[in-house]
Amino acid sequence: MHKLSKLMLAAAAFCLVAAPALADTLKVGVQAPITGSYANEGQGIENGVRLLAEQINAKGGVLGKKIEVIVCDDQGTAMAAAICAKDLVNQGVKMVIGSYTSTCAEAAQKTYFNAGVLQTSDGTADSLTAKGYWTFLRNSFPNSAEAEFAANYMVNVKKYKRIVVLSDFSTYADGLANATEAAIKKLGGNVVSRDKIKADSQNFTPVLTSIKAKNPDVIFFAGYYSDGGQIRSQQVALGIKADFIGGDANDNPDFVKLAGSAAEGAYIINVPSPDVLPYEIAKTFIADYKAKYGMMPASIWGLMNIDGMRAIIHAMEANKSFDTRKAADYLHNLKEPLPGITGPIAFAKDGNRKGGSYVVKRVKADGSYSYEYVK
Repeated sequence: MHKLSKLMLAAAAFCLVAAPALADTLKVGVQAPITGSYANEGQGIENGVRLLAEQINAKGGVLGKKIEVIVCDDQGTAMAAAICAKDLVNQGVKMVIGSYTSTCAEAAQKTYFNAGVLQTSDGTADSLTAKGYWTFLRNSFPNSAEAEFAANYMVNVKKYKRIVVLSDFSTYADGLANATEAAIKKLGGNVVSRDKIKADSQNFTPVLTSIKAKNPDVIFFAGYYSDGGQIRSQQVALGIKADFIGGDANDNPDFVKLAGSAAEGAYIINVPSPDVLPYEIAKTFIADYKAKYGMMPASIWGLMNIDGMRAIIHAMEANKSFDTRKAADYLHNLKEPLPGITGPIAFAKDGNRKGGSYVVKRVKADGSYSYEYVK
């Protein structure tokens, strides 16, 4: 008993000594697909968060506390995302950056809400802001905004007469495809087919053969780049002459790699990409990113997540408090947008990011892009 009492006293003493050290850090979680089909994007998010944390820590941290980055790999799956959420909450994070996909962001939302942990994600599914969670802040723009832009481009600008809308079954892709189909029909456009593929199945010949029989002018694909590149390659191999337009999740260098020579002539819709962002803060951060990692950010999505992190930290510093509810209230009631890497940052009451402009890019023979349409 005497020995047991000594051990208990020693353990208590250790906790008392260790507690102040733990309290000296601001824990920032990263929930992203570090492995799996979307690893290119997940690693980009992690790299950006670590770089920003390093820069802030070099200036003294946040309200005197250094940022500690804790990463959880959600592998791009809802099940792993739910586990990540519990793990990051248990480790005491104040905010979570991610995830990349709407499916994973949504799977983790309730856990973060129940714990009062702020979550900022580039997920574009409209459902992410439908539940009224004050903890959620979208750092991108919703599917509905892209759908209206895409529909107008296809119906009124390109004047396609026979449109195919294709997606996988994920929250993001299905939501974007459904919203785009509705927007096309609202403008009087003609959707000859609304099809779905199983993500990561690699062989898309059956659905593409069915689409070929519809004689479309264009295939609008609302899924991710890991499938989009292969779909484009197989479309060309099957002799389907229709244009290919990929939604924003196709805007990744791996789309071109997977499509190969068939990538030439494909169109992609997204917000302006990192290389053309006109803001000085963007140019500086991208230069720092290239210097540290020897490459450009994978896409705009990692930078949007960094803007979400920057906004939360700004709110904490403005409030002189780490209280997450106060930070959320501050960001929901900004009188002036914050300057961001990806443009002005402001949030609506429901957590949606305000504003947003889109571009249509065309893949050139060398894999680079030309800008076809900006609005």
